[in-house]
Amino acid sequence: MQLLLAGVVVLPLLGAVGALLPAPPGLRGRGPDQAVRRHGVTVTGVVLAATVALAIGFDHSHPARMQATTDISWIPALDIRVHLGIDGISLPLVVLTALLTFLCALYSYFSMPQGPSPKAFVALLLLLESGTLATFAVLDLVLFFLAFEMVLIPMYFLIARWGGNSGGAAPGAPSGREPGGRQAAAWKFILYTLLGSVVMLLGLLLVGVKTGTFDMVALAADNGPKSQLSHTVQLVAVLAVGIGLAVKSPLWPLHSWLPDAHTAAPTVGSVLLAGVLLKMGTYGFVRIALPIAPEGMHTFAPYLAALAAVGIVYGSLACLALVRKGAKGDLKRLIAYSSVGHMGFVLLGIASMTPTGVNGALFANIAHGLITGLLFFLVGALKDRTGTTDLDTLAGTTGAALYGRAPRFGALLAFAAVASLGIPGLAGFWGEMLAMFGAFHPAPGLSRPAFLTFMALAGLGTLLTAAYLLLVVRRVCMGATPEADEPAAAIEEGTASPDEAAHHAAPEAPRNRPATGGPAGPLIPDIARHEYAAWTPLAALTVLAGLWPAALLGLTDPAVQQLLGGGK
Repeated sequence: MQLLLAGVVVLPLLGAVGALLPAPPGLRGRGPDQAVRRHGVTVTGVVLAATVALAIGFDHSHPARMQATTDISWIPALDIRVHLGIDGISLPLVVLTALLTFLCALYSYFSMPQGPSPKAFVALLLLLESGTLATFAVLDLVLFFLAFEMVLIPMYFLIARWGGNSGGAAPGAPSGREPGGRQAAAWKFILYTLLGSVVMLLGLLLVGVKTGTFDMVALAADNGPKSQLSHTVQLVAVLAVGIGLAVKSPLWPLHSWLPDAHTAAPTVGSVLLAGVLLKMGTYGFVRIALPIAPEGMHTFAPYLAALAAVGIVYGSLACLALVRKGAKGDLKRLIAYSSVGHMGFVLLGIASMTPTGVNGALFANIAHGLITGLLFFLVGALKDRTGTTDLDTLAGTTGAALYGRAPRFGALLAFAAVASLGIPGLAGFWGEMLAMFGAFHPAPGLSRPAFLTFMALAGLGTLLTAAYLLLVVRRVCMGATPEADEPAAAIEEGTASPDEAAHHAAPEAPRNRPATGGPAGPLIPDIARHEYAAWTPLAALTVLAGLWPAALLGLTDPAVQQLLGGGK
């Protein structure tokens, strides 16, 4: 188990180096580009298999105990150690990261985004996976910070060099399809997160200096009345660390980098950004702020809950503004704003400081990764088929009519939208419900009337979420398709021109370019085999988590109880 966890963290890093080297002669396939894409699928597949083995070997009867631990002294003078381990909180996030990265590598094997070099793309993807996995596996505050920052550079280059899926920028704003738009979004992403991380580092160093250790496990067990951190130090530490984590989460009003980054990022970049990178911030709140500085967290919890509740409503209202006719709303941007609302539920559950709320937050983390990852896959594929993600262009006057033009694709998009709005029986329901239950009965000492107000705002957010997602389904999946029958009838009567006949007979629309007949035309290929392979696991797990929530809650609850109980 120790070797498995260490291998899960280190193997993607070694794979990133290997991706830049020439492929062995027997493994080049049809060329070096295919060889490096195959390398990416192989490495991420091995990492996924290792995480599955890790999950199978995990002692599920003691999920609160750190398992597969490695503890090696690295910098003795500062008591910085290479300390790795997983418990019921981090294991699901490790598996989710490995799964989404593998599916992204598999999808990119067949649909590589346009950019400078497949070698660099695969290397950056593996470097991103290694940093994310390390964030969830390390148990030292300094290593956590290093892993937290490790993901910034690969994501910056993925956005700046391989981005370009923006179809609906606001008037006067740079388009994500243009190099300037990609660069602006990438710079905004890295500047926001770097500035937040600098403040977070100061908080982490304060904790380490005052306690004499950076070990998360030791610090979490020393948070009772005899804690070495005074009330003032805890306040400063939570404020500093919380700002850095809030930027990555993202918490309103520190969220403004997210829509631009998602709009400009390539499909797999958006999947990983929403699926796992946002979880690094909320995981930090649970792993660091809650157990290490509970008094400081207790003081700031109402403010965190208030901002989370505002973010839920704000994200939903922004999506409603984007989905209305004539708004030139971009589907990727809409899903990015929906993430602000969904992550608001996660932060609201954490702010309640109750086992119910924190368990709901952790469940919502996983559910959001599955559902929003699937949504970004689908919207990216829709962009490949039609050349745009602009809602007005797609919908035309009656709707994009995916049900009639690509029925399986349209059905899966509708399924992902319904799952995202939190319908019972699917994964999105349980986390949001438990987060609101946590706000209904917050921890002792927190103002119940205030949290009831926050819960009411969150409930309003669920109604607004249902409204904009159902509007998306209506505009994208429904609509009339009279153009679909006219060419066929003309061909049968012999009155069609050669161009019309060729257009109707084309097996699929050209990728990265609108179909000849325009977005309202009939030419949209349905789900391909590699898309089935990449999307089916996410849809299946969304159903499984919705029908069997105890599988995940049984892992997280004992670990959450121990964290909130001061290690007991």
